[in-house]
Amino acid sequence: MKIYKSDKVRFIAGLILIIIIYTWYYLYIAENRDLDHIPTKIMHLIGLITTFAIYFIGTFHLGKLKDKWLSSLWHLVHISGLAIIVFIGLYHWLISEITLDTKHFARGVQEILISPVLYVAMGLINKSLNKKTNIE
Repeated sequence: MKIYKSDKVRFIAGLILIIIIYTWYYLYIAENRDLDHIPTKIMHLIGLITTFAIYFIGTFHLGKLKDKWLSSLWHLVHISGLAIIVFIGLYHWLISEITLDTKHFARGVQEILISPVLYVAMGLINKSLNKKTNIE
């Protein structure tokens, strides 16, 4: 049973979901100063859950790409980024306080992972590769 009639609809549905989660995260969690009373560990868990949600949405919606190396690239980028974030988080939780530069680096890695830009880039690469194969 097909959920989507075409790959374009599938891609757009994934993009809309990622934009909704990304917007929700930044409006209600990351940039909300009313949440200063919530412990840092809970905020870290919310960020990690958000990143995993984006990863699984992208995996589902990009999973039917004809070029399997694009799916592999999606997994490589996300798993590497998640490993970096988790290792920094575990160090922060279990061993010692981390520097401000390390915190900014971890936030930058998370920004790359949850931003719709990576998903759109994967879709554009797939589209351009499919056009080249259709022309030949």
